[in-house]
Amino acid sequence: MDDDRSHPGDAGAPITEADLHGFVDRQLTPARHAQVAQYLAGRPDEMARVRDWQRQGELLRDLLDPVLDEPLPLRLPLQPAPPAYPWRGLAAGVAIAMLSAGTAWVARGSIEGDAARLAAADKGLGDFARRAAVAHAVYSPDARRPVEVGAEQEQQLVAWLSKRLGAQVRPPDLKSLGHELVGGRLLPGGAGPVAQFMYQDSGGQRLTLYISREHPAGAEGPDAAFRFSQAGPTNVFYWVDREFGYALSGDLDRAALLRVSQAVYRQLGPN
Repeated sequence: MDDDRSHPGDAGAPITEADLHGFVDRQLTPARHAQVAQYLAGRPDEMARVRDWQRQGELLRDLLDPVLDEPLPLRLPLQPAPPAYPWRGLAAGVAIAMLSAGTAWVARGSIEGDAARLAAADKGLGDFARRAAVAHAVYSPDARRPVEVGAEQEQQLVAWLSKRLGAQVRPPDLKSLGHELVGGRLLPGGAGPVAQFMYQDSGGQRLTLYISREHPAGAEGPDAAFRFSQAGPTNVFYWVDREFGYALSGDLDRAALLRVSQAVYRQLGPN
């Protein structure tokens, strides 16, 4: 994106990132809206970004508007008792407001429409696989920073994630299947930290391996078979091996993803 967003038709006022978001949200004055529209008309890259934001907004509205009509849960207390420590409620409210504001802007730049659909959850997914699928949809499209630590620092990445999970974790080698390690990151799970490793093939297609010490819902012991789930374009194979739960997510077809899952299991499973 050009640093100087001034335009011959904008009366000297530069077009800012806030103007682009305001254009999407229809929060600009008519005059400013027209200036931004003129600015975008000559910049197809910027127009593509704006259209992506508009599509994300439409997906979120389609996803969340029906919730407005849902009845309140019968067990929901309508008049909860006041907390013993009122200041805690105030602090929590401030934290939630800050988190919500930050999340709204991050979602604009990094979460594709698929992530929005996944966040509302295909009810057929277990919590474990759903979290893995959402994490894949959030981070795999990111062109600038898809991982926290890159593959060139694999040893440091393995040491860091192993320390945080409290057990040895490592990324499998998938080069023979055409998938190179991009790197990894630490994520919050349902009740503790989770490791995510990301891979990419020569065509830019990405896979993510989600490793947690929390077992998927419904798994019965360390020999649980592969389970398959699908949410939008994202397929997930997940399984349990000893103390770890694994979930491999990607937009590959089911058969291709199964082949990679089997390779992961052979490398990380019991000898």
